[in-house]
This record gives sequence, C-alpha cells and structure tokens, in this order.
Amino acid sequence: MTTQTDPAGTDPTTGTPDPADTFVTEADAHARSSLTTASSVQAVDASFADFDVRPEIVAALADAGITQPFPIQAMTLPVALAGHDIIGQAKTGTGKTLGFGVPLLHRVVAPGEEGYDRLAAPGKPQALVVVPTRELAVQVAGDLATASSKRSVRVVQVYGGRAYEPQVEALQRGADVVVGTPGRMIDLLNQRHLDLSHAVEVVLDEADEMLDLGFLPDVERLLGATPASRHTMLFSATMPGAVVAMARRYMTQPTHIRAAAPDDDGQVVKNIAQVVYRAHALDKVELLARILQARKRGLTIVFARTKRTAAKVADDLVERGFAAGALHGDLGQGAREQALRAFRHGKVDVLVATDVAARGIDVEDVSHVINYQCPEDEKTYLHRTGRTGRAGHTGTAVTFVDWDDLPRWGLIDKALGLGIPEPVETYSSSPHLYAELDIPEGVKGRLPKEQQTRAGLSAEVLEDLGETGKRTAKPAGRDGSR
Repeated sequence: MTTQTDPAGTDPTTGTPDPADTFVTEADAHARSSLTTASSVQAVDASFADFDVRPEIVAALADAGITQPFPIQAMTLPVALAGHDIIGQAKTGTGKTLGFGVPLLHRVVAPGEEGYDRLAAPGKPQALVVVPTRELAVQVAGDLATASSKRSVRVVQVYGGRAYEPQVEALQRGADVVVGTPGRMIDLLNQRHLDLSHAVEVVLDEADEMLDLGFLPDVERLLGATPASRHTMLFSATMPGAVVAMARRYMTQPTHIRAAAPDDDGQVVKNIAQVVYRAHALDKVELLARILQARKRGLTIVFARTKRTAAKVADDLVERGFAAGALHGDLGQGAREQALRAFRHGKVDVLVATDVAARGIDVEDVSHVINYQCPEDEKTYLHRTGRTGRAGHTGTAVTFVDWDDLPRWGLIDKALGLGIPEPVETYSSSPHLYAELDIPEGVKGRLPKEQQTRAGLSAEVLEDLGETGKRTAKPAGRDGSR
C-alpha cells in the first residue's frame, strides 16, 4: 500500500511547484504525511472503532457487517476528520464512498443532537455530495443512510428523471446531507429551493466522470454557492489535468492520497481476471449465452456501447431463457430503477447496460463483467470492469473485440499494460473457451428449463415516479444525467 502527500501547487506531471499556488508548510506537510502513512499501516488490522468516529456510526456500520476499513478509508479518515481538504485517488471498487462518507457524517450535526440548535441555519444542508449519474446518487445516498441509521441525519437525493415536487418537499422539511447530480441541483438552486450557503462539507465523487460529461461549469457553480471556508473532499479513480486544475482553484492545500497494495502496481484491480476474445459479430449472442452458464457464475453485467444493442441483447437473452434486464438512457427513470432493484434482489442475474451504469452500480456478488462491445478507451474499460472484484472479492472481466475494433483494443491494452495485444480468435464452439471460463461440456446457447429459476424483471414493481423529460410531455427542466 502506498501513499503520497502533495500540495495542490505541485505540477502533476513534473512534480515541480507552481509559483502561483499557495503551499503547505514543511512542518504541516510532514504532519499530514505522518497521518497518511500511519493510517496505511493501520489499514490491515484497524477497525472503524479505532478512529475518533462517532460511536453511532461505528455501531451502524457494524450492524451492516462493516468493521474494518479498506486502505483508502483507513488512509483518509485521520486526515478528513482533522478537517484537511483531500484529493482521494484509488481504483474503482475499493471503497471510496465510506472514505468520504464516514468523516462527512461525523461532522454533520443531526436534529436532537448537541449543538444542532446552535447551528446558523438548522434544517439547511450542512453537507453536499455531487455525483455524475443518477445510479451513483442512489448508491451513495444508500451507503450514507446505512452509516447514519442510528442517528437522525436526513439524507435527501436530488437527481433528474424524477418529479421535482417530492424533492422540493424533502428540502423544505429539512435536509442535513444532499446527494445528487449537478443538473438537478442547479435547477433547484435557481428556483431557490436548494440553499447551499451553510454547506460546510462538500464532496465531489467521480470528478473525472463529471468532467467527461461536461458538468464542470455546473460543479463550479455549486462550489461557488457554498461557503469559502468549506471542507472539500474530491474523489476519483483517475486524475486528469482538468480535475487537478479544479482542485487547485477550489481546495485549500489538499492532501493527495493514493491507495494501492504494494504488489498491485497496475491500473486494473489485481483480483479481476482479464479475458479477451476476438469474436465474430454473428456469433456473439451464442458466445455470451454459453459464458453465462459457466460454473460458479454469480450476478453478471453485460456492457454494450449503444442503447439499441443493449435492448436487443437483453431481449435475445430473455428469449433464450435467461433472467435478464436492460439499463440504458432511453428507459424512463422508473424502468431504470426497476432493473437495478431486480438485479440487486436477484430476480434477474444478467443486467445488460450502456455506460450509464459503468459508475454507480455497487452490487455484491457481481462475479462477471462482459464487454459485449469493445470499450471506447482505457478509462471506460476500467470503470466497466470495476463493477466486479469489488471490496476485496474476485471477479472475471471478459471482453469481445470485433475485427474492426482491434486498433482500439491495441490502444487500451497498451495504456493499461494488460499484455493481451492480439486477442485469440474465439467462437462459441472453441475448446479453450470452455476451459478458461469453466463452462460445462455440452452447454448450448439456451438455458435449460430446469435452470430457469429466477423470477425475472416483471416480478419487480415498476414505480410511477412522476418522471420528467418524457417525449410526450414538455420537459420541466434539465435532466440530472446528460
């Protein structure tokens, strides 16, 4: 496990100071370095109770079976609890949510707790968590609710695709922590329903994705609406230059924490097996159907590049007897949440998704991720495959590469150092397919009747969310996830 502490004014490529920036003093930098190094040592055997965290949070996490922090959490907690701004960088699936969630909840004062009545504006948001997608907003809010289940902290979700009224009513009743997407937050801010003037805790989660989606101006607007004295934490799996520049502008002498195991210096998570096949387009569905019958396969996410492909593959799998559901941008928010709930509850065990789901799906027991179409670039590959092998578990990532995608795959392989520049030509009948993925001999592309035991997507309730932005209605405002 390694850790690095940098002032924000250090050039990310050369390591040389930028004279325009304010720097951490040598003593302060040494103190922060000691904190992060010490926490990296503790990460192996420390528990959340060993940190100076509210006992109610420790008890709530223990009830959920969470007692020992992962490296990024153990390294972050001492620094964040001391009130220092943080840039947290770790591979996807390593536990960044609680890395910022625990210190954020520790510093929030809930109704009925000592000091609540002395707040400048009781009932106004004390903390803000900005995320790029609706799915990630739901996941983060759920984790925060779990960690605060023994307190009266009010966590409110705001994101596009749902009706405004329930979100406005929740804010009016009082919110301590607001989690949401930039577009919907800006809408509510413009309508004066969201008051961020007392939000002294601000988290930017998956900052690189928000940059890719064009949310940077909205994020800067939200930061400008919060107090200058706020405590800011920025978390991201990758750290492009634009994110570093934003950190320099809006953060005060941030501590840069990177967490990785000492024997895991690659960009992909070490406990994910990487399998790549050169596949023919006409054989892909048959190939996929046989892989889905591998021994010990758990929940599986299949990624497609386009909405049309995701819908067609899901339909094909259902026709072949698999319990599958689709998740893509053409679905209403109710249908998207229905598919995710069915997947989490095990009513479907195959979720066919576009990259809208590459971030924010934090589901246990995802054993396989299958790239039905080659990802656009190495970042997309990392975020897709990061849906498996989470929180210390093992996983398998399978990628199909079409003949015309070989140059793109070559760039991804070189950037990530996977060592698979020439994927093996593979068909649904190839012997090495069965051996490498532990598929029983004689398996065909249709799930036998006796194995069709899951309830399916229709067994999950489709909620009426009062959705906005439907094509048959005039849009009520900007969608929260462009």
